[in-house]
Amino acid sequence: MKPDWMENYEVVIPALLENGVKLLVYAEEKREMGRCYGMVGTERLCISTSVPFKGDGEEAGLTKSSGLLTFLKVYNAGHWIPADQPKASLEMIKRWMQGIPL
Repeated sequence: MKPDWMENYEVVIPALLENGVKLLVYAEEKREMGRCYGMVGTERLCISTSVPFKGDGEEAGLTKSSGLLTFLKVYNAGHWIPADQPKASLEMIKRWMQGIPL
């Protein structure tokens, strides 16, 4: 596993999308939604509508999707989202792994 600050996502994300890889990008609430805007393959995400994400029955964030790319902003969380929002994180992983829209 590579530290996230060492990877150039402007190269990695478009390459993965071009090769048909379904991607989930999730970040804490203070992070700009769809920070990867402007990269090849992310254009439609900019204009897609944000939809509430529910974790454990309560709204836990906002999600945007376009094609193979989904972005989830998790409320009340810092950099370690699973530690700050364990129920929402578990729901996110379960749904993603089962192919259920967030």
